Order: sequence, then structure tokens, then C-alpha cells
Amino acid sequence: MARSGTTDGPRVPGLVRSPAARLAAPLLLLVLLVVIDEAAGPQIRIGGLMLAVPALSAVFLSPRAVVVVALVTLPCLVIAADSNNQLDSVNFPVTLSTSVLIGVASVLAARVRARRERELAQARWVAGVAQRTLLRPLPQRLGRFAIASTYMAADREAAIGGDLYATADLGGGRIRVLVGDVQGKGMAAVEVASMLLGAFRRAARQHVPLPVLPRYLDRNLREDLTDLGSAPPPPPGSTAPAAPASDGPLERFVTAVVVEAAAGGDSLDIVNCGHPPPILLHRDQVVALDAGQPALPLGLGDLGPEEEQVDRHELAVGDVLLLYTDGVIEARDDDGAFYPLTERLAGWLRLPPGELIDVLTADLLHHAGRRLGDDVAIVAVQRVS
Repeated sequence: MARSGTTDGPRVPGLVRSPAARLAAPLLLLVLLVVIDEAAGPQIRIGGLMLAVPALSAVFLSPRAVVVVALVTLPCLVIAADSNNQLDSVNFPVTLSTSVLIGVASVLAARVRARRERELAQARWVAGVAQRTLLRPLPQRLGRFAIASTYMAADREAAIGGDLYATADLGGGRIRVLVGDVQGKGMAAVEVASMLLGAFRRAARQHVPLPVLPRYLDRNLREDLTDLGSAPPPPPGSTAPAAPASDGPLERFVTAVVVEAAAGGDSLDIVNCGHPPPILLHRDQVVALDAGQPALPLGLGDLGPEEEQVDRHELAVGDVLLLYTDGVIEARDDDGAFYPLTERLAGWLRLPPGELIDVLTADLLHHAGRRLGDDVAIVAVQRVS
């Protein structure tokens, strides 16, 4: 059960989305203004309000529909002028000319808006394809474990960012789960995330042991970044270190946590590379699995040891492990208070992974007023047998 992408906003009724219904709205408004003008008599003149209708319709109608509204506006102005005895006035030709100019400008504005909407729709489609390619849907079941995930981008238009997750089947009932967060935003962060995911999958195929996995991922990530030309490598035989780009991807790093489940499912091995600690829902307890000796974030080079400390935790049937990025715990409400993740989880101890993520994301969006300050990735893993 994998969910991804931004959370949808309020649903718009189908009738409101209908082009015919949207065209009918300004036309009915024009008719209403004519009726009001006729009933009010010459003392009240509201013909000027009719001039605004084509301009307003350009906000939500197609260019062709705006042309219809602009053409209907002209006879409505004539009817209003006749009821007010203004047909023979010197100002009436000016009013008609103004209506024509507003109509032309409204059509042009609608064309610009429609073109930008098409470009935005295309960008969203591309982002959706990129997301499905980068963040492959996680399997609902892997070995002894049920899995659910979700991804929500802080930028609703982007639909994708630098948070990432992946699973790997190591064979023999062993599985591995990765959740990470790339420092920075934008397409550069997406590219770094893609590199790390590729290295993680290669490591699974090559059966890289968990203690040396952080160094393996770090080395592959830095090599990929160097291949992009972020910083030129030193010439052969030179003892001078490579000069990193001042504002390039080499300055990026990735916080990550990798969880490996034993074949029997009764234990978890965890390596934490500067990432928020996983949370274990065990019976009536919410336990943060803090690292005994956290590893450095990936991408910081050879600053750490060759092998990292692995923390082992017991896992019972029914236990749920929650992995997440800092966009969850750093979400703020209107008063600036952070999202109290562990407190909320205490009330959802008996939920399976899919329902847990549904409730958690809904509560998180409510807490943040549907305005996320950072991307959010969440993975829930439950031992079911």
C-alpha cells in the first residue's frame, strides 16, 4: 500500500468544473444586471458593472468562452443604455468602445492564462512520472512484513523533492529499508536522491554488509557527483586535494537511516546516518530507537570509520516500525509549535501500516494548516508473522 505525491485539496463539484456551467455563470450575471437596471430605472445606472464581466470571466473561462461573454455584453449595454435614455448621448459610443477594448484584452488574458495552465499541467505530469520513476511504489508485503508509505512535497506544484525511500529483498527472508533526506531543495536535490537510490539498489544486489553500507553509499554518491563535474578531480600524481565547487552538489549531504530485518523477523539492525530516529510501536509503548553511535550523514567523505555501529532491536509479531523524514517533526502549527509525533502515535498503537499512515498524514496536515514547510516521506513496516 504505497501512497505518494501531494495531498489533494478540497474537491470541486463536477458541475462547477463543467465548461458549460462556468460559461453560464457570467451570462446569467449579465442578464441579472440587465433586469436590475430595467427595474431600477434611469436613477440608478449599472451599465458600468457589465464592463467588468468579460474581465472577470477571463480568470476561469477559455478564450472562446470569453469571446462569447464579450459579444453578449454589447447588446446588454445597448439595452441598459436604452432603458436609461443614453443611446443618443455623446458618452455611449465611448462606452461601447471601452467594452470592445476590455473584451479584446480579456480574450488575450484568457489565452495567456490557458497557455500557462497547459504548461503547469505538463510540468505536473513530468513531475509525476519522475516521482514514479525515482520513488518506486513499495511492495505491500515483503517477507514477514507489511509495508505502507507516503510522500508529500512541500511545494504542491513540484510534487517531488529530496526525500526518498526504498526497500530491497536480500533473499532468505531478509529485507532492507532506506529512508533519507537530501540537504537542500530543487532539482539538484532530486538528482542526488536518484544517485543514492541507485547506489542503495546496487549494494543490495552486491550483498554489501550493513556495517559497511554507509561507507559504500557515501563513496558511490561522491563519485557520481564528481562525474557530474561538480568539482574537477586532481591531476594524476598530484597530492593536492580536489577543489570542491563553492555552491555545487558536492556540498550536499544526505541524512539516512537503514533498517535490516533478520530472516526470522524477530530482530532489526539499524544504522542511522544523522537521521531522525525510527519509532517502534510495541504493544502499548512508543519507543524512539535512538542510535548508540550515530554515523555521519552520507556525502561527508572519509570523516567516519570504515564500519559503522549497528544497533539491534527485538521485534515482536504485530510491532510497527515508523521511518520518517524531518518534515514530519518540524511541521509547525499557527503558534509555531512542532508536530508532537510520539504523543500522537500513542493513540494509534493498534493500527496497521496503511491506516496508520492515513491517520498520521491527515493529522499532520491539520496541525500544519495544510502548509508543509518541508517535504515529508513516511514508511511504516509491520511484522505480521
